[in-house]
Amino acid sequence: MTEGTTSAAAEGADTLTRLEQEGEIAADYLEGLLDIADLDGDIDMDVEADRASVSIISDTGSRDLQKLVGRDGEVLEALQELTRLAVHRETGDRSRLMLDIAGFRARKRAELSELGAKAAAEVKSSGAPVRLKPMTPFERKVVHDAVKAAGLRSESEGEEPQRFVVVLPA
Repeated sequence: MTEGTTSAAAEGADTLTRLEQEGEIAADYLEGLLDIADLDGDIDMDVEADRASVSIISDTGSRDLQKLVGRDGEVLEALQELTRLAVHRETGDRSRLMLDIAGFRARKRAELSELGAKAAAEVKSSGAPVRLKPMTPFERKVVHDAVKAAGLRSESEGEEPQRFVVVLPA
């Protein structure tokens, strides 16, 4: 094994350790939040696509957890930002942690992937660009990935909070 390979492997292990640490800090923060709110939920931690991922799930039905998701995930987005700030306070590093509650983001990701694939199919058949409705950064990223997987390209246009995806012909 060469020195460069050893260095790259060590860097990968350091990144994984750092992301696992982010997940643990986030889990502690979220457990405290659940206790304060008197809500039941289990916390699942993972590392996906170079970022820590934390999910709050419940065996007793997710009705109580829906309060933490809010309308169209607005509360979830705010909690994710607060959790990222808690991680930043502990580590000093900016976090890209993803938070999911009661499977909301997982369901949303599936819907958005389908939307991106349908938009790509429409562009392939018509040859004309397709503009989608305004979306959050998370939503746009999922659509961009689906469009890329379909072999087309896409761009984000507009200003927040009215930023949207345009799917373009190849």
